[in-house]
Amino acid sequence: MNNLEYLNKILEIKIDRPLGSKHPKHGFIYPVNYGYVPNTISGDGEELDAYVLGIYEQLETFTGKCIAIIHRTNDNDDKLIIVPENKTFTDEEIKVLTDFQEQYFTSIILRPNDYINWNKNIPELSVTNLENSLNFYKTAGFKIEYDRPENKFAFISLGNIQFMLQELSDNDKWNIGELKYPFGNGINFQLEVENVDEIYNNFKNNSYTITFDIEENWYRQDDKMLGNKEFLIQDPDGYLLRFMQDLGAKQAKK
Repeated sequence: MNNLEYLNKILEIKIDRPLGSKHPKHGFIYPVNYGYVPNTISGDGEELDAYVLGIYEQLETFTGKCIAIIHRTNDNDDKLIIVPENKTFTDEEIKVLTDFQEQYFTSIILRPNDYINWNKNIPELSVTNLENSLNFYKTAGFKIEYDRPENKFAFISLGNIQFMLQELSDNDKWNIGELKYPFGNGINFQLEVENVDEIYNNFKNNSYTITFDIEENWYRQDDKMLGNKEFLIQDPDGYLLRFMQDLGAKQAKK
């Protein structure tokens, strides 16, 4: 399980270093209850550790909500922040309460908004110019979830739609053959959105060429007809995208 998936979860913590106890090796005193999530494995090969905040008495176990994760950037050992369900703490408060131990590490605090809910199938598109591709996808409303500028790579999303974009390079091991425009010939990506008219107008207003103009189409599924309002457009490398909005269903004619 990715540690970020624990965010906002209710977890049971086994306390092995209660408030007021002494670290067995380094000798400092724990000003908060500290424990672990049973039956888990962290990056250091041990159970996933957790600070319990907001309880000011010694505990043996505690069930609470994971509101944040301390991600150590110079150590492979994340720490969960667990609190009572009705409490919250700011990043600064978390830093102060955990500084007795975290002062020896470089870390960042991750919150639920930092978690990407990864789709099970995420196309990675080879592109000739990452900046041009990002300008195109931003016109549709995509946002950059994260990027690696040194690798000319970006992970983008629009609602539940996700793409990875990678600018081509001569030593790219993923290239298994010559790419010619239009890239992805034979494939079209159906992208379901809630605002197809707005996206269509954004492309038109920014002088992008529409491949097939916006229209309503109905497709039979057994005894029903499913409606889409849709248009097709090619991105700067020729990948064919079908933006569509669901129009509902109606009975098919017999």
